[in-house]
Amino acid sequence: MQAEPEFYGPLEYAPVWGWAGAGLLVMVAAWYAFVFAATRKPLGVQARQRPARLTELAGLKAAYLQRIDDVERDAAAGKRSARDSHQEISLLLRKFIRDATGVDAPRMTRTDLAEHPLPAAASALGQLYPAEFGPEPLPSVAGSAAAARKAVQAWN
Repeated sequence: MQAEPEFYGPLEYAPVWGWAGAGLLVMVAAWYAFVFAATRKPLGVQARQRPARLTELAGLKAAYLQRIDDVERDAAAGKRSARDSHQEISLLLRKFIRDATGVDAPRMTRTDLAEHPLPAAASALGQLYPAEFGPEPLPSVAGSAAAARKAVQAWN
């Protein structure tokens, strides 16, 4: 018997609320698993990032030589500044090295490339550094384009 008639003990929760909480936890865990699985690189991605095969090298060279010519033509027409043209030529050479070897050259410094087994690439990029980062007056864009073309054509 209760001492005070107006006092009531705590009410129990219905069992459905326990199951609803457990279901919610399962749904949150499933969501995290889905997001994790959806954002992972498929296993086949590494196969596509392999270095270009030697049979593709001629086409790769032709494509990058054309891009270098386009930058030089745009600079001569005044569509690009000289500094921007030099930087674009350097980036194109770095992308060519990446596509030809699989080494992520656009993200490497010249020193990193020299320490990597790519000293010829570091040397070619070193020729472009004064035009890319040096003070005014800049060397000609045609000279930088010729140096980049020479490096691409000599690649084997």
